[in-house]
Amino acid sequence: MKLQTIACSTRPGRIGLSIAQWFHEFSSKHGGFDCSLVDLAAFELPVFDEPAHPMLQQYTHDHTKKWSASVSEADAYVFVLPEYNYFPPPSFVNAINYLYREWNYKPCCFVSYGGVSGGLRSAQAAKQLVTTVKMMPMVEGVMIQMAGKRINESKVFQADDHLDSSATAMLDELAKWATSLKTMR
Repeated sequence: MKLQTIACSTRPGRIGLSIAQWFHEFSSKHGGFDCSLVDLAAFELPVFDEPAHPMLQQYTHDHTKKWSASVSEADAYVFVLPEYNYFPPPSFVNAINYLYREWNYKPCCFVSYGGVSGGLRSAQAAKQLVTTVKMMPMVEGVMIQMAGKRINESKVFQADDHLDSSATAMLDELAKWATSLKTMR
């Protein structure tokens, strides 16, 4: 099973890539998946600009074709996303909306981060969105409160036993769903 950890924030000065790198390393050690790290910023997706509905997969732009190829490779996803005004970042919403069939019948989960809420409201809204492209969001998640305080001077995210325990439970559940949903694809 192939797992993509996707850093969803694209804004300058973001800390999400450090968190995504931690989770990617953690998931690689977990052993349940063949893991890769994807930086959404690298795709430079403009606000959705394809003339045809994503369900048709008639992509005209190179950025969409590259995004489609990347998403198609995975059996499951971990979205590392911040909370902006109680909601996921626009980059995440846009990236989901670019595609349709590539997401179908695949499980996903969320590593959310922010202030005292740990990005929970963002993850809850994101779960509603992903169900419309036929993804199965996990109940389990990793919530990182006051995330900026966990980044050291070398820009490395510092986890603790609580986060590691949450990550293990989430990956265990994700592996079950990824195996089961693969039969539907």
